[in-house]
This record gives sequence, C-alpha cells and structure tokens, in this order.
Amino acid sequence: MSLTSADHETLGRVLYDAMRAEAPIKPLLETHPSITIEDAYQISRAMLAHRTGQDGEIVVGKKIGVTSAAVQEMLGVFQPDFGFLTDAMAYANNAEIPIAGNMISPRAEGEIAFRLKSTLTGTENTEADVLAATESIIPCFEIVDSRIENWQIAIQDTIADNASCGVYVLGDAEIDPHVTDLPKIKIDVSKNGQPLSTGLGSAVQGNPLTAVAWLANTLGAYGIDLEAGEVILSGSVVPLEPVQAGDVMSLVMSGEGFESCGVSCRFV
Repeated sequence: MSLTSADHETLGRVLYDAMRAEAPIKPLLETHPSITIEDAYQISRAMLAHRTGQDGEIVVGKKIGVTSAAVQEMLGVFQPDFGFLTDAMAYANNAEIPIAGNMISPRAEGEIAFRLKSTLTGTENTEADVLAATESIIPCFEIVDSRIENWQIAIQDTIADNASCGVYVLGDAEIDPHVTDLPKIKIDVSKNGQPLSTGLGSAVQGNPLTAVAWLANTLGAYGIDLEAGEVILSGSVVPLEPVQAGDVMSLVMSGEGFESCGVSCRFV
C-alpha cells in the first residue's frame, strides 16, 4: 500500500521524537515495506519541519551522504543521499561535542566542505557551475548519527532520517577552490593522536565538484536551491569511525596550491 501524506507526517514526527529521546526505531522498510525514495524525501521534510518550526532551527546548508565506495560498503547503501544542515548542528573548530543528550550512535567522517558565494538552481548544474559558485573549501568533520536501530539502514531509511546527519565541525581555514585540484586533495584522519585513515577528494564520486553538482540537480528537481552563503558537505573521503565520550578526532587537509590545514573536535 502506498504511503499517504498523513503517513509522511507521522513518520517525520516519529523520527524527530526518536532523535530528541535518543531512542532509535526499527528500519522504516521493516515497518513500511512499500516506502519509496520519494516517500523518504517527504518524511525527511516533515522531520525537518519539526526542527525549524518547533525548535526554531534555521537551515544553513545541505549535505551529501554515502558518496564514497568505503562508506557505501560499510553501510550497504549504494547510492548517494541528501539532507539539510541547521544552525544547531554547527560546531566550531576544536569544539567539545556532547554525545549524551545530543546523539545516539555517532560516527565521524572526514570531508571537504564548500561555502557558496552564489546560488545553484535547477537541474542542469555542471562541475564548472559548482566551481564558479564556490567561495571556499573548508576541512570538515561530519558526525553522522542514525535514528534507526544499529545503523540497519536502506537508502529509504537514511533519506527519511535527514541523511543520518548529526552535527558538523568546520576548520578555521577557507581555501580558494581555484588554486588546487580538488580530486587530488588529501585528508589524513587521526583518532586520539593515532593515524586512522587517509582519503583523496576523488573518493567522492571521482570529484567533490561532481558530488555537489549531483546534489544541486537532485534538490533542484524538488524546487530547492543550494543558496549563496550555505555550507555544503560533499561526502566522506574515508570510512566512518565510531566515536564515544573522551575521543579526540583530528584531520589534516593538504594539496597543491595551499597550506595544509585541519579541524579537530573532542567528544564529551
């Protein structure tokens, strides 16, 4: 049986309540086997509406998830997803991030974030359009979280759950994207002072610009723009890493044409 608008609203509320109560739910495909990707998008919008309407959060960007082979293999989800960033999700470099009262089962991802200077609209955006619209790239940790039990997610689950977004942390350095080759940017991640993983920008659909163009065109089909001033997270270039209170995550972003820069955070 097809899901109705009332179902979308109900499930959006269920996911919102799960997030606030830190009480994960069964996979949506288990409880609603007919759920489609279009249903999942509508559920995601309903969940977001509670955050903006009830909690007063403001959308400040968008995110792409499940873009790299490493993450797809870990999660068993083999196509990208997308979600929305709010001001309540944003943390500054070197922040202390609480887990209790904030997240259920967090995992850290090392990413390249984009800050836009002009709006991307419609469904025919190219990599060149994204580059022209980008003010800067920034080293970033996204801390993903799932309101689905034990991360047992299909693509419908993660889209409905705002692309499993938790919080994100931006570094202090902002790099002109024209001075470097984005697919060759290297990210080295450490956990508690020990090297953990390394990835290149090319891990994200071959080029982070390709991933952001995909996001612009996918959301453009729903009449949603990537707006000037927003932060866009282009997807993890390394495997997800579970974190708990006491862990310190750090990354260094390096490449031709700019000085190496990084971002760190500590979980409490």
